Amino acid sequence: MSPAHPRTTAAGFALALGVCATLFPSHDASAAPAGPATAVHAAPTVSSPAVLTPSDVPPVGPFTEPGFAATCTWHTFGEGERPPLGLMFANPLCVEYSKRDITFDDGGALRFLAAEPSRFAVTMLTCRYYQKDHWSVQATGGAVPYVAWDGQYWWDRTGRRAGARLTHFSVDGRTAGIGDAVTALRASHFDDLADALSAYGEEAGETGLTVTLPSDPGCALIG
Repeated sequence: MSPAHPRTTAAGFALALGVCATLFPSHDASAAPAGPATAVHAAPTVSSPAVLTPSDVPPVGPFTEPGFAATCTWHTFGEGERPPLGLMFANPLCVEYSKRDITFDDGGALRFLAAEPSRFAVTMLTCRYYQKDHWSVQATGGAVPYVAWDGQYWWDRTGRRAGARLTHFSVDGRTAGIGDAVTALRASHFDDLADALSAYGEEAGETGLTVTLPSDPGCALIG
């Protein structure tokens, strides 16, 4: 077995443990034990439909597409291509970048580095952002990548939610992710834990989740 295999498997388990910490929070040992059951006769009430607020949403959950995805106008950029700075005023802003030529011997890595400041700058003002990209980092063209993945990342500061998903994530040609941990857990007959984690990644090299964001007054005003 090559040295990379245990490292990538360990990476998958580390991601799994992080999700487990959220899925299975510790219980408060100081909570008072329940007393004997007491019959309580309350007046009937009329229930109203529940309205979910950001505080009602779990802080971490499986990856989902953002609610504004259907309204996206996609702006696609090739290797080393810089987006126009005027895009920073788009809301939502939806972009897709090709980053497969981060190669050391042909200048691809330098072109990538030169383009990143502009790519970062256009994200600064928008309240709703969705990025897809495709990464591959290698020493020379045609070599096995040191690391590679396809990514999806979004935030909605108005809705106080963000998400990220990596697929086909690999290190030195071997996949690593929650999906790999799920496969290993099933092989070891830890089916309950595998089932709980599978919402965060099922395929080899897949990991995805959503998180709650802090309130952003500016975006809350924009709506």
